[in-house]
Amino acid sequence: MAIDPQLLEILACPLCKSDVKLTEDDKGLKCVNCHRVYPIRDNIPVMLIDEATIEPERKTKD
Repeated sequence: MAIDPQLLEILACPLCKSDVKLTEDDKGLKCVNCHRVYPIRDNIPVMLIDEATIEPERKTKD
C-alpha cells in the first residue's frame, strides 16, 4: 500500500519545513531542501529527525 496522496500533500520535513517527496523505492520520504530521508515502516512515515538519514543531492549531467 502506498502513501495516500492527500497525506503526502500535507507532510513536511520536521527540520526545515520543506516539502517531502516519495523516494524512488517507495521506502522513504525525502525532503526537497535538506535531503533528509524519513523511513516508511508498515506504511507509516516516521517523521522524526533522529530517524532520518541524509542523502546527497543527485547531480544531473548536462
